[in-house]
Amino acid sequence: MTTSKFCAVLMGCLMVAACGSASDSGGSDRNSGQPRALPVQAVEVQPRDLSRTVQISAPVEAIRTVRLAARTEGVLTEVAVEEGDRVEPGQVLARLDVREQQAELARARARLSEQTANFERMEQLQARSFVDAASFEAARAELAVAGSEVELWETRVDFGTVMALVDGTVVNRYVEPGEAVSRHEPLFSIADLSQLVVRVGVSELDVASLTVGDSVLVRIDAVDRERPMAGLIRRIFPSAELDSRLITVEIGLPDAGERGVRPGFLARAQLLVDQRDGVLAIPAGSVAESNGEHFVMIINGEERLERRVIEPGILRGQWREVRSGLSQGEQVVSANPLEMNSGERVRVVDLLG
Repeated sequence: MTTSKFCAVLMGCLMVAACGSASDSGGSDRNSGQPRALPVQAVEVQPRDLSRTVQISAPVEAIRTVRLAARTEGVLTEVAVEEGDRVEPGQVLARLDVREQQAELARARARLSEQTANFERMEQLQARSFVDAASFEAARAELAVAGSEVELWETRVDFGTVMALVDGTVVNRYVEPGEAVSRHEPLFSIADLSQLVVRVGVSELDVASLTVGDSVLVRIDAVDRERPMAGLIRRIFPSAELDSRLITVEIGLPDAGERGVRPGFLARAQLLVDQRDGVLAIPAGSVAESNGEHFVMIINGEERLERRVIEPGILRGQWREVRSGLSQGEQVVSANPLEMNSGERVRVVDLLG
């Protein structure tokens, strides 16, 4: 064989070898001859907390507040308490000038004495049959009227003394000595600070998930924004407000007093309105829909894709609840299931917990 023919044969062998090498590197494993595995990212099906919470802000309030008003008009001669003072039932808080009422009371008592004497005389005459029955009954009626007049003016004199009706703390004083007040004008607000509450408005769609006694996390920035305090739902109002359609939920704060919380502080209550703790969930991108069915691509024991129909539940952020169709520990392709085919061989390059 000549040198030129030998070179031509050698070049042909090299070209065949190069083509074979390129074919191997493009689509099959060198040893098995099977198609190369598709690299995918997978996620392991695990129970997760998909509960939903809402955060609502409202001011801290005393559990009850009583507004004391004037029961008669007049000028205040004395105001005995200030904001922050503790008061007890029956304690005098203020006095009004009732000298006019006292004068009327004195006149009513004099008239009562007159009518009492007249009635006693009529009794004696009636016993001797010196007066008729009509005159006797008229004297009895006059005596009753005089007695009621005394009671009326005694009551009006008593109205000049303003007394506390409940145990509590004076949180507002609206008047000063010397001021003229009208009937039913507010004078003081007395609050029961033994228990503080937060009253928040909750949507009618969320309140059905709440029950009396549920725990609530409450943050009060004025005290400690990093350490929330435990609250309890005391009561849920029976009807919604007509304008806002919100239902008032009252949250008790048992430890508020010890931590220095006061009425008026802003509180942020975190309410658990849909508890879904420990439900199976996968990334929302793992679920696809075709012909009315929801499905995912799972990775079976042979490292191949398998189409699995599931029943999806609620969506919380990036996670989708799985009600049926998957078991804990199974691996699901994390995204793009519509672009993959059942039976396709895959290789997991990243497994999410």
